[in-house]
Amino acid sequence: MNTAATFRLEPTSPPVLHVEGDWTLHNYPALSRRIAQERSAMGDDLVLTFSALTAFDTVGAKMLVDLLGVPAALRQTGEDSDLAPAWRGLLAAVADAKAIAIPKPAPPPQAWITDVLERAGIATLSLRACARGLLGFAGLSLQTLVASFWRPSRWRFTAVVAQVEQTGLDAVPIVSLLTFMVGAVVAFLGATVLADFGASIYTVDLVAFSFLREFAVLLTAILMAGRTASSFTAQIGSMKANEEIDAIRALGMDPVNLLVLPRIIALLVSMPILTFIAMMSGLLGGAMVCALSLDISPTMFLSLLQQDVGIRHFVLGMVKAPLFAFVIAIIGCNEGFKVSGSAQSVGQHTTSSVVQSIFVVILLDALAALFFMEMGW
Repeated sequence: MNTAATFRLEPTSPPVLHVEGDWTLHNYPALSRRIAQERSAMGDDLVLTFSALTAFDTVGAKMLVDLLGVPAALRQTGEDSDLAPAWRGLLAAVADAKAIAIPKPAPPPQAWITDVLERAGIATLSLRACARGLLGFAGLSLQTLVASFWRPSRWRFTAVVAQVEQTGLDAVPIVSLLTFMVGAVVAFLGATVLADFGASIYTVDLVAFSFLREFAVLLTAILMAGRTASSFTAQIGSMKANEEIDAIRALGMDPVNLLVLPRIIALLVSMPILTFIAMMSGLLGGAMVCALSLDISPTMFLSLLQQDVGIRHFVLGMVKAPLFAFVIAIIGCNEGFKVSGSAQSVGQHTTSSVVQSIFVVILLDALAALFFMEMGW
C-alpha cells in the first residue's frame, strides 16, 4: 500500500524538518508541487529526521535535493544522520550528480591587457621551468661523463660507434647536398648583385666568408636538430613508454650512462666532421657557379680564397660545432625522458625537441656572431 509523501517543518530552535511517507515516483506530482511552493522557507540550519520515512527511491532523492539544496542534502549522508545507510548512498549519488549538473557561473570579463599579461606570465614561468630542467639535465650528463672518464670499464665503444654511424655517416649525403645547393644559390645571388657594381670577383669572398663562419655550421646544426634530436627523443621516449628505462634502473644500471652519454659523444664526434664536409660542399657549389657564370676558374677561385680568407674564419666556424652538438644531444635526450607513456606524448616531445634545438642553436649562433664581432675576429 502506497503512503503519501509529505514533510512538515517544526518551528523550534533550531527548526526540525520531518520527512515522512513514501518518497517515490508514485508521489512525484503532488510532492514536487509542494516543494516548489515551500522551498524558499527552508533555511540552512535545519535538523532533519527520517524516522517516519517509509520508502525512498531515486526520484525521492532528487526531490529531497531540490527541497534542501545540494550542500544540505550532502550533510544528510554522514554517520550522524538517521537516514537508513542504504538510502544515504542513493542520496549522495543523486546530490553529486546534481552538483555536477549545476552550471558554474561564468567568470567575470577581463580586460585584454589582463589576459595578455596573464599569458605572458604563464609563458615566462614555463620558459623558466624548461630552462632549469635543461640546465639540470646538462649538469647531470656532464657529471656522469666526468665520473665515467676515469672508469674505462664503463665506456661503451660499441654504442658510440653505432651512434656515430647513425648521426654522422648516414647524414653525409643530405648535409652535402643541402650545403652544395645553398652555396650555389649564395654565389648566384652574390654575382647578380655585385655585377651592378663591377665587383663580381668578390663573390668568392662572399661564399667563403658566409660558409666558413656561419652557413656551414648553422645549416648542419639545423639538420641535426631535425634529424638527430628528434631521433634521440623518439628512441628514449619509446623506451620510457614501454617501461624499459624502469627496467634498466631495476637492473642497477644508470640510464644516463647507458643511453645519454653514447649519443652525446657520438654527436660531438660527428658534428665537426659534418661541418667540415658542409664547408667544402658549400665552397664547391659556389665554385661551380663562379666557373659557369663568372668565368672564374677553379684555380683562380682557390687562389682568391687563399689570398683573401684567413684561417681564423675556418676556426671560428669549427669552434661552434661541438657546442651545437652538445646542445642538440642534451635537448633531444632530455625531451625523451619527459615522455609520460603514450604515443601522443612521444609525438609532442619529439616536436618540442626539434623546436627547442633549432631555437637554441640560432640563439647561440647569434650570440657567438655578436661576440666575435666585438672581439674583432
